[in-house]
Amino acid sequence: MNEVEIRKYEAIIEAILFTMGDAVEIDKIAFAIGHDVETTRKLIKNLADKYQSEDRGVNIIELENSYQMCTKTDMYEYLIKVASQPKKQVLTDVLLETLSIIAYKQPITRIEIEKIRGVKCDHAVNKLIEYNLVGEVGRLDAPGRPLLFGTTEDFLRKFGVKSIDELPEINSDKVAEFESEAEQEVQLKLDV
Repeated sequence: MNEVEIRKYEAIIEAILFTMGDAVEIDKIAFAIGHDVETTRKLIKNLADKYQSEDRGVNIIELENSYQMCTKTDMYEYLIKVASQPKKQVLTDVLLETLSIIAYKQPITRIEIEKIRGVKCDHAVNKLIEYNLVGEVGRLDAPGRPLLFGTTEDFLRKFGVKSIDELPEINSDKVAEFESEAEQEVQLKLDV
């Protein structure tokens, strides 16, 4: 194998280990690059040695006939600095729409939210739960006992209200306007 081929195989191995994240068995790596296990092991060892000798933040470790790309232990303090920073919560239009439905109709099931929105809402509800704006508040006394969702204390804090009773009233003229737009949209879909 010449130097160009070696670099190509090392790049493939590097991509496999980086992308998979977990340990990958040597025979799977060998199959992927089209070489025998012993040649693959030498290529991985060569690549691992490069990581060790160079000023890199990652290395390759062997775990029972498998290999994994890992962060070097002397980099942990920097990872902790990044991981400990608060994550910015972005409320997209979809999340805001779902949140407002839950806030005004709580307690409400996922199916009821989907009926109002007209689309699946699993991702939106899960994201709102992750942001701790919405939580499970019980189960509906119906077949299957679906979960009921409502807003949390964090929701009240972040939106500056003491209770859900303080939420702004929905303007009835706007509701009529939205209903009219929805009916027109449905009619357009039926005409098509």
